[in-house]
Amino acid sequence: MPLIDRNEAVLVVVDVQEKLLPHIDGAASLLPAISRLIEAFTLVEAPIVVTEQYRKGLGPTDPSIVATLGRLGRLGRSFAPIEKMTFGGGAAPSFVSALEALGRREVVLCGIEAHVCVLQTAVQLRDLGYTVFLAVDAVSSRRPRDVEIALRRMEQSGVRFTSVEMAGFELLRAAGTDAFRAWSRIIR
Repeated sequence: MPLIDRNEAVLVVVDVQEKLLPHIDGAASLLPAISRLIEAFTLVEAPIVVTEQYRKGLGPTDPSIVATLGRLGRLGRSFAPIEKMTFGGGAAPSFVSALEALGRREVVLCGIEAHVCVLQTAVQLRDLGYTVFLAVDAVSSRRPRDVEIALRRMEQSGVRFTSVEMAGFELLRAAGTDAFRAWSRIIR
């Protein structure tokens, strides 16, 4: 099984929206995990795509995630959430077009809800020929049982599991660099 390739990977942050987060199991630890993953991708200058499910009903991306993106220089032209009405990103033409425009074939997923939008996005991207990695410590749902079942379904569909820290080290590949030193401070 190959490692995540920083020249092929894109991070997709799925629907981490402010009106849904108060209902998500473990949201207090989920947000820092997603922020660390964003920082890892930023360290290696790999692209990040953010989706929002029905923004009118669920609100915008959580302010802490927007702040992380902004602090890391990802706001402005390079950060524009892709709104979707489909649960799975793979069924949203604007999302698929944005991924195709990046020319990368690996996707690392994080976000909510694991058993709805994350699951459907993962399976659809696999069906579209992408290699999909799921940062299991950076996904959740309202109920832990739904996360458990979603993880089984995704694994059965060929999604590869990783963690935030594992993904960061795979993106970096070597110690002794400025990026490695920064990553070491982030994960402490």
